[in-house]
Amino acid sequence: MEIYAQAIRDKGGALPNCWGFIDGTARAICKPTNDQENYYSGHKRFHCIKYQSVLCPDGIIASLKGGWPGRRHDAAIFTQSNLYAELQQVAVFPNNNYVLYGDQAYGVRELLLAPYRTHINLEDYQRQFNASMKLLRVAVEWGVPENVESMYKVGVLLTNCHTTLYSSQTAQYFYVNPPGLEEYIGE
Repeated sequence: MEIYAQAIRDKGGALPNCWGFIDGTARAICKPTNDQENYYSGHKRFHCIKYQSVLCPDGIIASLKGGWPGRRHDAAIFTQSNLYAELQQVAVFPNNNYVLYGDQAYGVRELLLAPYRTHINLEDYQRQFNASMKLLRVAVEWGVPENVESMYKVGVLLTNCHTTLYSSQTAQYFYVNPPGLEEYIGE
């Protein structure tokens, strides 16, 4: 976390102890047959499933929670995800606590910070803080793949790798052993 916080500071972040960024994302789905209103996001104006991710400065998604019905607000998802309890286990140290930075939907807590509210008259230092962190927080958007075709293909590739290592229900049903991982990948 110290390395991550230093990387964010080096890029101009105003927070000395911020190690990553949190955000929610909505993935569109077809209109479900049942429980349609629960999956409809009025904000996005489509039916969706929502996920919450934490992105580190090295591009690793350290936490991915979901999916929740599209109607859920990011703050509710954060509460239901139990992520804060997990942060209390890994981000609290005697002389320093490390924090995540998110948008205003997440609010402010000891281990989670957000921009100053823009609907009030902000002091210069508050505007500068918001501007510096906004430029960096955009990185969380880069960490979540947008291309469903690519996501599916990667999922299939990883499923095949898992099958080469641990077999599968299909392989056991047909009594055919899959190739080894090295053979599948092609060394």
